[in-house]
Amino acid sequence: MSDDIFDTRFEGKEVELKDHRIGPGEDVNLMEKDPTLKKITLGAGWDMNAFDTDTLDLDISLFLLDRNRKTRIDDDFIFYNQPEALDGGIKHGGDNRLGAGDGDDESIFIDLEAVPFDVLQIAIVLSIYKGYEKQQSLESVRNAYIRLANAENEFELTRFELKDALAEHEETGAIIAYLNREGPKWHLKTDMEFFKHGLSEIARGYNIIINQE
Repeated sequence: MSDDIFDTRFEGKEVELKDHRIGPGEDVNLMEKDPTLKKITLGAGWDMNAFDTDTLDLDISLFLLDRNRKTRIDDDFIFYNQPEALDGGIKHGGDNRLGAGDGDDESIFIDLEAVPFDVLQIAIVLSIYKGYEKQQSLESVRNAYIRLANAENEFELTRFELKDALAEHEETGAIIAYLNREGPKWHLKTDMEFFKHGLSEIARGYNIIINQE
């Protein structure tokens, strides 16, 4: 078989791309993918339209949600200005303002065992920094994806490729997916919801007020 059929290896076994690429509305039991899973890396990548004159700054963020689908405290919001939570149990890898190069443009480390039991869901968000003010939108983003990997052995669990899902959206932010806790298990559910005013609008819905200065 050609090399591009396979994405990675795990315990000496080749893993086919089709086995872990998912689309909108799918639900993946992460522990079924890797029973040893304790720590994950959430990676996100994207490209921009070459003809855009003003560089678009895309960001990945997380919201830790309780049973009411709200944040409990301000620290339940992890983003470029608040990159760490749970005493290092969650760490943002830093803001990439260009989206250039191959591989992940931004990443977030999550120690699943450090997530408090009253956090039942983690919302994964992509948004454009000051996108509404700059009249920028998600339709300028190309080849976007998010992926989850075991942080301890780099085994890629699943990858959600947005492909053309952003092409006709003039909004500046979107909830892309959720990490859902079901007892000791964690699932990734891909579920896209778009917001005209981006990250600040999404944050308000989760009881967080932010200043993007």
